[in-house]
Amino acid sequence: MPHGRPTGWAEVRSAVIDCTVLAVAYLITYLLVTRLLSRLYFVSKADDLLGGMWAMIATVFVNRDSYQQSLAAAASRMAATSISFVICFVYLLFLPFHTWALPVLIGISALAVTLLGRPQDAITAAITTAVVMVVVAVSPAQAWQQPILRFADTVIGVAVGITAAWIGLRVIRPRIERSS
Repeated sequence: MPHGRPTGWAEVRSAVIDCTVLAVAYLITYLLVTRLLSRLYFVSKADDLLGGMWAMIATVFVNRDSYQQSLAAAASRMAATSISFVICFVYLLFLPFHTWALPVLIGISALAVTLLGRPQDAITAAITTAVVMVVVAVSPAQAWQQPILRFADTVIGVAVGITAAWIGLRVIRPRIERSS
């Protein structure tokens, strides 16, 4: 979507179509996680809903003004989520949630992506770690599954987001621009 306020009807029409593509992508993401995937693995209704929300956030995260920017955002999201996944998974295999562990794991996640040469992903890794650990605090049964579930949700959200970006930016937008 172009930066700034639309100045003409062609830009308004383009913005409406871009936002419609995104809205459909969010719906598809949510339904994939809450309806389809819930049949593949058995988790609580709360986990289904959380997974749908987390996947939609990933879809939102990767949608940018260009397809290249969307691909870069997808790589960023997956790098940060992967680091967070490993750190939370290893911790939760051996230890339950502890209040002290939350800031420690957030700090380790941010430090890990920074040391791996992706300091721009530190915030996303920290947010992902915070979400996983707080979900574990709320629902501690089988805590080790949460990193796996949130990783799967992110993969789905990123995949749908990239597909929507490709459709919107490479298929629909060029047709709109030709007809304007």
